[in-house]
Amino acid sequence: MVDLHIELMNAADPTAPEDLLGLYAAADAVDRPWHPGWPSSLVRTLATHGWDDAPEQFFLGRAGDGTLVAAGSVFMPDRENRHTALVEARVHPDHRRRGLGSSFYEHLERLAAEANRTTLFTFGADSSSVRGFAENRRYALGSVGMTRQVDLSDVSAQQVEAAYDEAATVASRDYELVRIRGAMPQDLLDAYVDAVAAINDAPLDDLALDDEVHDGGRIRQYERCQELSGYRLYRVLARHRVSGAIAGHTVVAVRGDRPQLGDQHDTTVVGAHRGHRLGLLLKADMMRWLRRVEPALETIGTQNAASNDHMIAVNERLGYRVLGRSLEFQRDDAPARLAASSQGAGRVTGTA
Repeated sequence: MVDLHIELMNAADPTAPEDLLGLYAAADAVDRPWHPGWPSSLVRTLATHGWDDAPEQFFLGRAGDGTLVAAGSVFMPDRENRHTALVEARVHPDHRRRGLGSSFYEHLERLAAEANRTTLFTFGADSSSVRGFAENRRYALGSVGMTRQVDLSDVSAQQVEAAYDEAATVASRDYELVRIRGAMPQDLLDAYVDAVAAINDAPLDDLALDDEVHDGGRIRQYERCQELSGYRLYRVLARHRVSGAIAGHTVVAVRGDRPQLGDQHDTTVVGAHRGHRLGLLLKADMMRWLRRVEPALETIGTQNAASNDHMIAVNERLGYRVLGRSLEFQRDDAPARLAASSQGAGRVTGTA
């Protein structure tokens, strides 16, 4: 029998985020070895500031002797979907098959229920063990995601130029591209909101989520998160020449601590401007730009729903290759049992 103490991570503790990320890295080495991990600055920022909404709560799980054996998080949206919570826990590979994952989920689900969150989401790498664990906790599969990455050494500048020219032949008469590094200029912010909000058209498959509510304040919070986390932010906008409307955008963040790594954030095209090859144009121009201004950049990673055929086609045209699959699950009722201890894992104590 294992004693497990779960405590809220103190973001001000100089070692706590590193401890959490160390456990995540050990789990990822087994479950999703393609994942590059996060900088500790991002964990601190998410815990204190949030991505573009409420802060995320991170938890550390220690055995009776103080050994860190599990870690996880719960995110409860504050702008929309206020009936939901996203929960996740990972167990160190050396301590699995002892009920610790169930204990951790029990704790996080209890916190969500106490906050009146009635719909829960969770996720994990695609495997039979992840599927079985989720089903045992009464989560249903809602969506399958695909992680892709482009290695810039495998895609020549000529290939990117060819993709850009192909799209520009269709789009350049009606649209112009605007490159922006860092924060969005204030005079573009209001027009930019519509392009950001177009993410609500991305496929959710069977996940039941309300549309995100976007405004200038949310965009500024997102920018602040990237700045505090040490990322360099790049955007390319497509602007309609006649109306001046922002018809679409793409965003990449480059890690300050590891500038060889880039993360693709949103790419969207507003519904009224689709059919002009803007998605390909935007992403190709982003790659052209980053080759020049981020010479150390080696890879850009992205995540899409497996059902997002249009964006997958754009990514494949630009040389992105599949690294792995992920699963997203949904549970449509609040946890029925708020047991003080989980299945066979021993005594569990926790602090929120």
